[in-house]
Amino acid sequence: MKSAPTTPTKPEIRNPLDPGRVAELSAREEARFFRENAGSRVAYRAGAAHLIGGVGSSYQKIDPFPLVIEHGEGAYLYDVDGHRRLDVNNAFGSMVQGHAHPLISTAIAKRAAIGAHFTAPVRDAGIVADHLAHRFGLPWWRFSNSGSEATMDAIRIARGLTGRTTIVKITGSYHGHHDAVMVDTAHLTPEQTEGDQAYRPGIAYGAGIPANVVADTVSVPFNDAAALAARFAAMEAEGRLPACLIMEAAMMNCGVILPAEGYLASVRELTRRYGIVWIVDEVKTGLAIAAGGACEYFGIEPDMVCLAKALGAGLPSGAIGMREDLAAEVDSSRVRHVGTFSGNPLVMAAARASLERVLTPEAYAEIGRLEEKLLAGASAIMAEYRVAGHAVGIRSKGVIFIGAEAPVTDFASWGRMVSPEVNRLAWLYGVNRGIYAAPGRDEEWTLSVAMGDEEAEHYLAVFAELCAELAR
Repeated sequence: MKSAPTTPTKPEIRNPLDPGRVAELSAREEARFFRENAGSRVAYRAGAAHLIGGVGSSYQKIDPFPLVIEHGEGAYLYDVDGHRRLDVNNAFGSMVQGHAHPLISTAIAKRAAIGAHFTAPVRDAGIVADHLAHRFGLPWWRFSNSGSEATMDAIRIARGLTGRTTIVKITGSYHGHHDAVMVDTAHLTPEQTEGDQAYRPGIAYGAGIPANVVADTVSVPFNDAAALAARFAAMEAEGRLPACLIMEAAMMNCGVILPAEGYLASVRELTRRYGIVWIVDEVKTGLAIAAGGACEYFGIEPDMVCLAKALGAGLPSGAIGMREDLAAEVDSSRVRHVGTFSGNPLVMAAARASLERVLTPEAYAEIGRLEEKLLAGASAIMAEYRVAGHAVGIRSKGVIFIGAEAPVTDFASWGRMVSPEVNRLAWLYGVNRGIYAAPGRDEEWTLSVAMGDEEAEHYLAVFAELCAELAR
């Protein structure tokens, strides 16, 4: 199984970041942000009259206030103040195709002109399912409207097949906003992830999640096959083997954390040994890092795959791929999979155009070339200025763990070494110089097919400027 190259385990000694310097730069950059984005501030406040928090989702609410976007074109976003910024967030990976791609826009417009929705099959749905079966190696597919729906339905199907209730997930991972997986996500404190995790009670991600649901969700650390084996053995002894293990092949909720050599092979062996359905959440990686996502990139064969984000090319979408016996549960209606908007004609038209004409082998090759340029460039810049940190990535997905003095291997190490204050500074610094990265996250990116060398060089130039200031 393939793992992308990462930084050495013992890099040269570099200078830790000075919290005082980070605070000083953050204050300066925040003042500039306020000065230059008055239109966004006014529009945001106007929207907050009846829109909770002024945003459509809590993930859109950022400090000091979110930028209000007017339109996107290619690799760039344009806000209500008229600023043009290189988009390296791309809607958390939904827009690998770039903004307003003419082939996709034309496909959507043609479909909209003859009917946007019927709650009945359209030919494009079968064609898209054929493409996904070929790309991911799973024969049967159903569509949904988001990544949350896809993971929710996948878990229900696994429970239906196995007759079991408990599920297992990875500590710190995020699989959507339904109750079963809103347990032990990235809200945990470092203290809660240290020491013996074997029987630590799960912790709900906010209020409104029933205690019995939390009790049925067990988390294990990423990159630790021994811990997974021990947990499965203990659960078997307790008479509560899980219905499924849901996880990402590379952990994407904390930047990008790569699987250790042999880890995914061990996961596959253990889930088969205990008859546990292995669900790989490819909401962020699917169609973004390879034609067949992480399944192709790492050479894995899960029982189920969940897709969303890049699948819809900007429209709400989701999909679940599965093996024969799982599909039979749905086909027989033993497990109900329903949804008025599932397989929506607009989404299917966009997905077909994207799969057939945009996300081509040539596009993936070019994205991979730019990714290597960014990773090498960022690593060289940190070495030049002796700033601690690591650049890690796979194809369109990358991250710079600024300030991390050792490689990040799981949620616990991410919590110890990654600073929210540094991440906030990096976001402000980039936004003020024409770079729109993921708000409130690590210094991470999702590349799009619209990007080229000019955009990569702009990104690196801004990052070099930040490192130079941090090193003073």
